[in-house]
Amino acid sequence: MQFLFRDHLLDTDRRELSREQVPIAVEPQVFDLVVHLMQNRDRVVSKDELIDKIWHGRSVSESTLTSRINAARKAIGDNGASQALIRTITRKGFRFVGDVQTQLGTVAPEPVRIAAPQAAFALAERPAIAVLPFSNMSGEAEQDYFSDGISEDIITALSKLRWFFVVARNSSFVYKGRAVHIHEVARELGVRYVVEGSVRRSGERVRISAQLNDVSTGSHLWAERYDRELADIFAVQDEITEAIVAAIEPQLYAAESFRAQQKPPGSLDAWDLVMRALSHYWRSTREDNAAAQRLLEQAVAIDPAYGKALGLLATSHMFGAHMGWADMAAAVPVAERAALAAVEADREDAWAHHGLAYTYLFRRRFEDALAEFELALRLNPNFAMAHAFHGVTLCYAGRWQDGDAAARRALRLSPRDPLAAIYCGVAAYARFVGRDYQGAVQMARESLRQRGDFVGAHRVLTAAAGMLGDPVLAASALESLRRAQPEVSLDWITRELPMLRDEDRAHYLEGLRRAGIK
Repeated sequence: MQFLFRDHLLDTDRRELSREQVPIAVEPQVFDLVVHLMQNRDRVVSKDELIDKIWHGRSVSESTLTSRINAARKAIGDNGASQALIRTITRKGFRFVGDVQTQLGTVAPEPVRIAAPQAAFALAERPAIAVLPFSNMSGEAEQDYFSDGISEDIITALSKLRWFFVVARNSSFVYKGRAVHIHEVARELGVRYVVEGSVRRSGERVRISAQLNDVSTGSHLWAERYDRELADIFAVQDEITEAIVAAIEPQLYAAESFRAQQKPPGSLDAWDLVMRALSHYWRSTREDNAAAQRLLEQAVAIDPAYGKALGLLATSHMFGAHMGWADMAAAVPVAERAALAAVEADREDAWAHHGLAYTYLFRRRFEDALAEFELALRLNPNFAMAHAFHGVTLCYAGRWQDGDAAARRALRLSPRDPLAAIYCGVAAYARFVGRDYQGAVQMARESLRQRGDFVGAHRVLTAAAGMLGDPVLAASALESLRRAQPEVSLDWITRELPMLRDEDRAHYLEGLRRAGIK
């Protein structure tokens, strides 16, 4: 069904809202709220009804509901002062009061040609990205299904990130087979980033090239080429899609973080603050972690129901305590409140469930932690950080082989990730738990090569050196660990690190004791 009002079109089948055929970034929860109000525009919709339909009866704070109503008004060009479309009926609820025409869904029309650049719409909460149909360079029209399948799978996978608005397939595929400049695409679709690529198949081999463009700066943020044997064409398609999406995600964050750094402090919105926070969080130092928390608290002050900011805030508090930079007893309740608020704000956000899972780990609620990590990974299978933190949880639960596999999957998904040092550190700890001390040393050194003051890797390197009986390496590792975490002690390890099995804790303590920690 399509609803037409003012110069907007809301398509429930494609789950797309557009203004003058230009897509508008809308959170899924906000989209559902607009649809429900529009479908019931003949009456007042109570707050209880909205909570039942949109939040499925879960407890929702007044600030969360207000935030979502404000976001809905902003998406459709309304505001709380005029209330020209969504009107608040005091003590009763809300009603959609705009004139609406309805029609059955139809094939998307050609985009409107625009002669000059336009300020299409504000992307305050999420920047937008379009994935163009990959070019079939094989010279065989029957191979279009493979190149189209790659493009469609990338669109689907990117949509699961939820940090970015991804233009629907029907809109981006109107450019199929046409020679068009990416600046024209960006202007017509209202996007900042464009993914394009090509597929060349020869016999049983395929070469796929892809690149990510920042249209606003004219720069290529990332490019890669993949050569594969086509033993199983659908497995190759899945593998390539996974690799491309996992590589694109950190590049988008880095670009948005850089953009936020260029803005004056007074002009920052919640999205900008989260992007700035991410740039600090990636650095994995005590000072940067504290800076990230301050920025995230500012973002939450602007939007108390900002699930992404709340989920990252919970993760940051737990990471700081895990590294020994903050008191665990103080950090856990703060993180838990933020994580629960994140899930309440958006239960489909992988970061929200990641923050809650990490908190449950240090509550020693292993089954709940693993369940939340698994949910986060179902929501976003390419979430490299969630794979890694799932891995460390599996290790603490005594399943080091699964933990090692999860950490290595994170590295395989996102080898150039800003947090790759952490993923290596998790793999190092897994190898230690499995008594592969040389493997633990190797992975810990790789972690420290990328982040010299990453405390977790220092701890594992010290414990592995102790178990190897290498006095020179142990002394060097212990000296570096004490610089990174001066207060480290066997009592701290016993008290703060949530190891389920007594033998795993005793094993770790023995390695540190042999290295010289008391």
